[in-house]
Amino acid sequence: MFSKWWHYVLALAVSLGVVGTALAGLAAALIYPNLPPLEALTDYKPKLPLRVYTADGALIGEFGEERRAFITITKVPDYMKQAIIAAEDERFYSHGGVDTLGILRAAGSNVLSGGAKEGASTITMQVARNFFLSNEKTLTRKLSEAMLAMKIEHNLSKDKILELYINQIYLGQRAYGFEAAARTYFGKPMKQLSLAEFAMLAGLPKAPSRYNPVVNFPRAKSRQEYVLKRMRTLKFIDQPTWQAAIKQKLVIRQARQQADVSADYAAEMVRQTLFEKYGESIYSSGIKAVTTLKRGQQEAANTSVWQGIADYDLRHGYRGPEKQISLPASKTERDTAIADILGDIAPISDMQPAVVLNSDSKLIRAQLHDNTVVEITGNSLKWVANWAAGKKGRQLLPGAVVRVQAIGSQPQWRLAQLPEVEAALVAINPQDGAITALVGGFDFNRNKFNRVTQAWRQPGSSFKPFIYSAALEKGYTPATMIDDAPLSLTAEEAGGTAWDPKNYDGSTSGPVRMRTALTKSLNLVSVRILQGIGPYYARDYIHRFGFDPARHPPYLTMALGAGSVTPLQLAAAYGVFANGGFSLKPYLIDRVYDKDGRLLMQSSPQKVGGNAPRVIDSRNAWLMTTMMQDVVRYGTAARAGQLGRSDIAGKTGTTNDARDTWFAGYNPDLVAITWMGYDQPRSLGRGETGSQSALPIWINFMGSALKGLPQKGWGMPAGIITENIDPATGTRLVDSVWGDTASDGASVMSEHFYQEFPPPDAPTSAWDTEPDAFATPDDTVDAVPPAKPAPVTQAKPVPDTPIKPVPAAPTKQVPTTPEKGAPIMPVKPATPAKPGASAPPSRAPVVTGKPS
Repeated sequence: MFSKWWHYVLALAVSLGVVGTALAGLAAALIYPNLPPLEALTDYKPKLPLRVYTADGALIGEFGEERRAFITITKVPDYMKQAIIAAEDERFYSHGGVDTLGILRAAGSNVLSGGAKEGASTITMQVARNFFLSNEKTLTRKLSEAMLAMKIEHNLSKDKILELYINQIYLGQRAYGFEAAARTYFGKPMKQLSLAEFAMLAGLPKAPSRYNPVVNFPRAKSRQEYVLKRMRTLKFIDQPTWQAAIKQKLVIRQARQQADVSADYAAEMVRQTLFEKYGESIYSSGIKAVTTLKRGQQEAANTSVWQGIADYDLRHGYRGPEKQISLPASKTERDTAIADILGDIAPISDMQPAVVLNSDSKLIRAQLHDNTVVEITGNSLKWVANWAAGKKGRQLLPGAVVRVQAIGSQPQWRLAQLPEVEAALVAINPQDGAITALVGGFDFNRNKFNRVTQAWRQPGSSFKPFIYSAALEKGYTPATMIDDAPLSLTAEEAGGTAWDPKNYDGSTSGPVRMRTALTKSLNLVSVRILQGIGPYYARDYIHRFGFDPARHPPYLTMALGAGSVTPLQLAAAYGVFANGGFSLKPYLIDRVYDKDGRLLMQSSPQKVGGNAPRVIDSRNAWLMTTMMQDVVRYGTAARAGQLGRSDIAGKTGTTNDARDTWFAGYNPDLVAITWMGYDQPRSLGRGETGSQSALPIWINFMGSALKGLPQKGWGMPAGIITENIDPATGTRLVDSVWGDTASDGASVMSEHFYQEFPPPDAPTSAWDTEPDAFATPDDTVDAVPPAKPAPVTQAKPVPDTPIKPVPAAPTKQVPTTPEKGAPIMPVKPATPAKPGASAPPSRAPVVTGKPS
């Protein structure tokens, strides 16, 4: 029938083609009617996570199983589209869903290579698979994919199909879509990427795990170069552009660094609030929450807390390596062993894990996860030497797993260690309660307990201003003389145990003015003030500042901060002084939008000058501020003078055995509270006080937060009078008799008073007395805030005054997860004395002994 052999071949081919076409037609007839409808594509609703931002637009948190950021095709840069097409489907705009030429090319390549090395899926086929089908490798699934791709092509435009692909495709690191991948791998939106970065992303769809630049940068770089070569071949770019992209150095964001600025504790607070309101839908509905945080202040708060903890660790010594491993002799095997061990240890803050290769008295060499070898010299060597000497010759041997940090603009490496101590910082705007910075601990991923909102700790001397404020309302004045003399309290007065309170250094100084007592943080005077006004009155009074009276038992220990507060609560309370006497309700969430930008929630804070209620007299707030300005000029917080500002005020706090150290400070526009301690309360160590541990954190933060801002003081309110007084007695001096200095050399100073509580006149006999034996250098300085801040060198800082001892049981801290809420552990009081046991003074008292 056929005269030549090739006739048989041709006939066979035709027969197979006919049979194949018939089978394909039959398969299509059976499969096509059962293909899923395209509503998922025509009404595309991607699962968008909850995103949380600062007030100025920096991302601080993202919550959802999938990281997504939808972008319309019109906003996708041309280079991004061209890179995708070059890498995945060069004939995308010409085929009908299935690329026949691509299939033949892939088949030929696979036959020559002897295996399935190359696929032929078009972008449309990938969309079909991602939305409707599984990844199983069967003929039926492949036919369904091809049929569905053709159906999609008949119903959607090419640009719409590409838009779906760009937003839906998985690209590793939980990132779905190229916009999310741009932020995940490079920390910026797609519109800010370079050609080299576009090509890196375009190489991911082929195998996200294999070409992940976080996990294997060399392999990802090789894939990127392939994409750039394809773009050059397809004439999307010219030769110089291609060469420049090949040479560009890429900076890949590490996996844990997903936010623009670290504020995990605040982001978690937002998540909890929105979950309570909207439920599980927040993780997929694309809600956008805008907080009151300010990026600059949050970054300054992070740095200040981390530095404060690092400084504490430097003062208390190195504790040794985290673990020890054996290092193989072979470099290849050694690098593998190091990569394996470090791959299981996450960086915390800027502390990277490393393995020591060798060390001696002059140099430590350590290897990082990426095989970089760093050299450590300087103070770190002394730190290690001191530790080794105390460990009976123990050394930092090769194979020791340690932490290292890069310091400075020209990075120099130093040895670090994960801290055991914790610290916290919160800052608020006293005009409306907006939280502008919040750091709940050293590292959220290490410990999610939020010490700003959940840690109930004793405030120590930082609580004294509220007792002094209560005293002003009872007729005390900044010039009232109180005896700084030994004092013994009964068990009934102290809350269950007899108590002999003492000042920090154990000294006494006889009668002193109330202003001086706060400046020096004198415990004995504070207890006598509380005796005078009565602990029940004081407990009721502090409720005005937002404190829970139940957490402050009405005993004389309250004068020294034996109750319990949270840092956020203390910030709101100090805000009352800062804003002139108005109540504050701190808030964090300003606005919430849905995925389409529609407003869902809007904060309505109480504002000073608007609807914020007044809780204390403006004169009281002003007088307390002037006294706390003296604390930062001449007293326990004199180190704050290095800020060079006269518009700051505050108070240090140290509890019994330095279990908690505080600094609470403010200016008219910003209140900041810093705390340091251990989660399970124990002493911070010898010499640790509020001025040593917490104040430097506050200074570093406020130095950054107030940089470049003009000084802004507090105007004297109506109803305040200014009188010349004798600093030795607190009595008023007659101007016609006294000048700036009396005839016998006694000093004269100005002081401020409620007009209804002026100082008593000095008796005539007082004009002939000797100079005050108890006067201190600050007694001779005018109490009115000067136009320029006093130099730091004018006053030697006085050590902060801790509670020594507080008979009431200290508040224990038990960390819990945020979901379980704050632990409530108040001091258990004994049966309190009856109200009225101590009668308050009526006017300008002089307390020289124990009241009857």
